[in-house]
Amino acid sequence: MTITTAHIPAIVALIAGILILIMPRLLNLVVAIYLICIGLIGLGVLRWLHI
Repeated sequence: MTITTAHIPAIVALIAGILILIMPRLLNLVVAIYLICIGLIGLGVLRWLHI
C-alpha cells in the first residue's frame, strides 16, 4: 500500500481514536491539536507541508 497525502487524515483519525479509547481524557488535547492544525493549514501558515 502506498501512503499518500490523501491517506493522512484517515491515519491520524485512526491513531486518535485508539488513543482516545485508551485514555479518554486525551480527547480534549487531541481535538485541540487537530483544530489548531486545520486552522493553520487553512490560513496557509503551514504551506511548507505541501498539503
